[in-house]
Amino acid sequence: MLKSAFGAGALFGFGLALSTMIQPRVVLSFLRFQDFGLMLVLGGAVVVTFLAYRFVPTLLRRPLLGGAFGAHESVMDRSTIIGAAIFGIGWGITGVCPGPAIAGLGAGSWELLYAIGGIALGALLQGLTATREARN
Repeated sequence: MLKSAFGAGALFGFGLALSTMIQPRVVLSFLRFQDFGLMLVLGGAVVVTFLAYRFVPTLLRRPLLGGAFGAHESVMDRSTIIGAAIFGIGWGITGVCPGPAIAGLGAGSWELLYAIGGIALGALLQGLTATREARN
């Protein structure tokens, strides 16, 4: 299982690097509607994800690595909206998303450590807030 997760992560990181999504300036150009190259990357990801969620469960009885297929419930609540807004603002200001930031480190972009530090701090604050709300 660990080997497959490592392989999937390496493939994902390679794809992010190849698509230049690990370069904040490219992402910011996309977000400013100056460069639409990443639209192909995002569109391709949506198509592949849609096809996988739609057809893989009908083609396979169970996932290749064990377990079972199941529906994932999603909830649109106040916390989700606030989290999405914070994520979007951070992405828009910095041009950095968590996955590409980690892939960028692998490509030697050490300045992304600042962004990863902010991402880690945000995750810590969210975890502390969720724990406090769960106790109440």
